[in-house]
Amino acid sequence: MNRALVNIGVGKRRGIRHLKKFLPLYVMMIPCVVYLVVFKYLPILGNVIAFQNYNIVKGIWGSSWAKPFYRHFYMFFQSSYFTQLMRNTLVLSATKLFFNTVSSIVLALLLNEVRNKAFKRVVQTVVYMPHFLSWVIIYGILLSLFSQSNGLINLLLDKHFGVKLAIFNSNVPFFWTLVLSSVWKGAGWGAIVYLAAITGIDPTLYEAARIDGANRWQCIWHVTLSGIRSTIVIMMILNLGSIMNAGFDQVFVMYNIQVYEISDIIDTWVYRTGLTQLNYSLSTAVSLFKTVISFVLVMTVNWIAKRFEEGLW
Repeated sequence: MNRALVNIGVGKRRGIRHLKKFLPLYVMMIPCVVYLVVFKYLPILGNVIAFQNYNIVKGIWGSSWAKPFYRHFYMFFQSSYFTQLMRNTLVLSATKLFFNTVSSIVLALLLNEVRNKAFKRVVQTVVYMPHFLSWVIIYGILLSLFSQSNGLINLLLDKHFGVKLAIFNSNVPFFWTLVLSSVWKGAGWGAIVYLAAITGIDPTLYEAARIDGANRWQCIWHVTLSGIRSTIVIMMILNLGSIMNAGFDQVFVMYNIQVYEISDIIDTWVYRTGLTQLNYSLSTAVSLFKTVISFVLVMTVNWIAKRFEEGLW
């Protein structure tokens, strides 16, 4: 008993010394902790709206409970737009995730093979720049190039070939416009992570591979890609957490009623239902459903990755 009390006393003294030593760092953490609590954790309480007949005047505490409690979820699952929204969200998000991941990895591999440092820095700067542009600006650029009335590329195509590209009011062209513009905007930024992982590979592995007769392509395949495999898996797991989002800001800025069939995703529908039609309970239920699906996907993929010793946690 006395030994236990002594250990507790020693632990407290160590804790006090640790706190005094790192007190400035803990103070610096306070704004971040406050931000997380106010904007990330407290809003979770708002999910209770999904189980209520929410009235904006009465508020959360005065609104009645839905009967049955899953009423709004059932309404969404039985609605005519459920299949279309799920299909659009999953297909668009999965396609963007695939092409963004592949393009980022390929770009990182290519930049790693560049030996001229000045040229490498210039290329890195150029490919990173689109990440800092908002989707409003990118949409303006696309509109100035591909507008059917006065877009530069369409004017040239019409003048020389008598054709125009209708990428904003046709389903398939608009879908690939979303995908390719996402790749153009994010590939350079995504390559940063893989470049950092590549720099951590032991250079002696390349020397050993060359001694064994491996050419450059074989070094890339067997050394570089193998060396960043765990990074690729971790990034895939993290990105799967947002697979149900499909890029609301991009789609919201670019889409129109003519391409709803292919581009209307869960988030855009939630926006229209919740903020324009004031159906807060239904929109909250759909958002909660989307969050649960994302959570299950992340946990499942991480469980599978752990079987190959590549899990995130």
